[in-house]
Amino acid sequence: MQEQSFLSDIANQFGAGESSIIDFLINILLTVLLSYIMGLVYSKYGNSLSNRKKLTQSFVLIAITVMLVISIVKSSLALSLGLVGALSIVRFRTAIKEPEELVYFFIAIAIGLGMGANQRLVTILGVVIIILYIVFQNMNAAKETVQQNLIVTLSNISDKDLDENKILEVLNKYCTKLDLRRLDSVNNSTELSLNIEFNDFDSIIKAKSDLSALGDIQFSFIENY
Repeated sequence: MQEQSFLSDIANQFGAGESSIIDFLINILLTVLLSYIMGLVYSKYGNSLSNRKKLTQSFVLIAITVMLVISIVKSSLALSLGLVGALSIVRFRTAIKEPEELVYFFIAIAIGLGMGANQRLVTILGVVIIILYIVFQNMNAAKETVQQNLIVTLSNISDKDLDENKILEVLNKYCTKLDLRRLDSVNNSTELSLNIEFNDFDSIIKAKSDLSALGDIQFSFIENY
């Protein structure tokens, strides 16, 4: 009887270990898949000025690392305390340049936490909702008319006088709003500063091309905050 009990205990432990390994493999595959999809979403819909494709490679590594850590320490209080001590001496020197990057890093960490805690359904459902929200938000943003509000400064770079009427005529073709901010004229030098609202970026390019055709004019387009 004791021998049978001993063998049954070994069989139960082996079965539990096999089951846990299968769960671990499923969780790590789901972690890779979800974090990779989030990387694709960030690469397509992100507004960051940094190299988005290069940054997406970090999402998978972060999610897997967090998932491994949680899987290891979740069943041991001693390991959990050791993790707190280890993290207290780790410092990340690389600064997050934009808030959007931080948001996506938190999503990758959340994926790792959820899968490490074996909360598959909740994690998958949460990621799907986040992706749908990002796609929906960007679809609405694309439908809206983007207004480019700029300060345009023009000045002549030769002894020839600046023809303000021709300049205003050119700009009125491409803008929805035009306000005079400043007009300076000293000897033969004239500088004109305008607050202009364009419909889109294409209108700015066309206005720039037409202004260049007027002659020796120096101009600059600055965003009006």
